[in-house]
Amino acid sequence: MDTGAGASPPFSVGGNAMDTIAAIATGTGRSAFGIVRLSGPDALNILDKLFAPANGKPMSAARPRSLVYGSVHDAAGRVIDWPLAVWFASGKSYTGDCDAEIHCHGSPVVLGEVLSAAFAAGARQARPGEFARRAFLNGKLDLTSAEAIVDLVDAETAEAARNAATQLGGALCRLAEDAYDALLDISSRFYAVVDYPDEDIADASPAETEAALAEIEASLSALLATYARGKIVKNGVATAIIGAPNAGKSSLLNRLVGYDRAIVTDIPGTTRDTVEEKAIVGGVLLRLIDTAGLRETDDAVEKLGVERSRRAVEEADLILALFDQTEDAQDEAAYERQMETLNLAQSAGKPWIFVSTKKDLAAGSAMLGLYGQNPPPFVELSSVTGEGFDALEAAVAKLFPAPPPQSGTLLTNARQADAVTRALSAVRAALDALRGGMTPDVVLTEVEAASNALGELTGRTAREDMVARIFERFCVGK
Repeated sequence: MDTGAGASPPFSVGGNAMDTIAAIATGTGRSAFGIVRLSGPDALNILDKLFAPANGKPMSAARPRSLVYGSVHDAAGRVIDWPLAVWFASGKSYTGDCDAEIHCHGSPVVLGEVLSAAFAAGARQARPGEFARRAFLNGKLDLTSAEAIVDLVDAETAEAARNAATQLGGALCRLAEDAYDALLDISSRFYAVVDYPDEDIADASPAETEAALAEIEASLSALLATYARGKIVKNGVATAIIGAPNAGKSSLLNRLVGYDRAIVTDIPGTTRDTVEEKAIVGGVLLRLIDTAGLRETDDAVEKLGVERSRRAVEEADLILALFDQTEDAQDEAAYERQMETLNLAQSAGKPWIFVSTKKDLAAGSAMLGLYGQNPPPFVELSSVTGEGFDALEAAVAKLFPAPPPQSGTLLTNARQADAVTRALSAVRAALDALRGGMTPDVVLTEVEAASNALGELTGRTAREDMVARIFERFCVGK
C-alpha cells in the first residue's frame, strides 16, 4: 500500500535489489489455497516459464492485476497444479518492483513444488521481510506502516487489528509527517534568511515560531500519551491471579481460557509455579498468570512458587485477588491467609479487582467488610457455573476502556515511543531557548534534532542497522 512515505533511504538492507525473490506467502499448514509470491526484474519472465494460461497466451500478454486460470509446471514440464496467477507492473505493485503471484491449492507439498520450480527458473529464496523491505526502499511503505504489517499479522483482538490496519493505511505516518513538515518550515525559513541576506525574505517573528513550536509540542505530547494504550492493545495486560491455596485461582484461569490449562484439586499447594495463558476478557487481552497459593510453608519447592507469585505481582499491570467465600472469617488461620492476599494486592500500587470465588457454595464474602472507604471493584463469581463472569468482564473493561474509534495513531512499540520522546524533548528545548532569549542558532539546533527523531519514526533518517532489525521480525513471504 502506497502511503506517500517520500524518498527512499540511501541504503540497502540485505540482499541484491536486482535479484528476483520468491517465497510462500501463506501459512505452513494445509488450507484451501496458498500463494507463492515473486518480486524483482525477472518476476514476469519466471512466471511465463512456470505458468501456462488455459487461453494459450503467455502471462506477459495478460493485463496486470488480472487473475488468469491455467497450469503450473515443474522444471521437467510436469503439471503441479491448476491455479490462478496474476502479475503487477513495476511501480504499481506492493513492493514497487515487478511482482507476481501464483494462487495454488493449499497443499504444503504443492506450494513447495511450485517454489522449487521458481528457484529452478532463476529466483532465489526471499529472506524474512524482504518483500516489505523492498516496498520501504521503493517508497511504498514508511517504517510505521511496515511495523503495522507485523502488528496486523500478530493481532489477537479486534482493536489490535483495527489499529494496525489504520496504521498500515498511513495514519501514524501522516501525523508524524505533519509535525516534520512544520519543523522543516521553521528551519528552512531560518536558513533562507541567513543564506540569502540580500533577498527580501521575511523572517518569522519569535511569536510566530513559538506558536508553531507550541502546536507541534501539543501534537507530539498527545501522540506519546497513546503509548500506554498501544502497549495494552498490542501486548495485552499482564494479570496476576493471586490468593490463598484453594482460593480458586486455577479454576478461574481454566474458565477464562476455555480449557483445563492448570491442575485443579482439593489439595492445597497444587500450583507450585506460575502458569501463563492469554484470554480476552471484556474486550481486553489479558496475559493471565496463575500463581502459587500465598501461605507460609516449609516445602522448598512451594516456597519458591510463592516467591515467584510475589514477583508476578510486581511485574503485573492488573491483579485479580481471589478470596474464598466458603471460608469462615472467624477462623483465625483463614483470616490470616486472606489478609495476606489483601495486603499484597493493596500494597502493589496496581489496579486490582476483589474476586470473591465459589459463589455456588456460599452466600457472600465477609472480607469485603474490611475495606471501609474506597473499596476496589468487587466481583462474586463461580468458576463451576459461570455466574458472575459478566461482572468480571465489565470490571476489566472499565479499568482498561477502549479509546474512541479513531485512530491508528496509537504508538505500539518502544522504538516508536523513543523517537517521539526524543522529538518532543527537542521541541520543548527549542521552546525554552526561544523563550529564554537564546540566539536563533540554538533554537535551530533543537528544531533539527526534533526533525531527525521524527525522521527515524517514519524512516526518513533511519539508520541501516535499525531498519534491518525491524524487518528481521517479519516472517518469510511478507
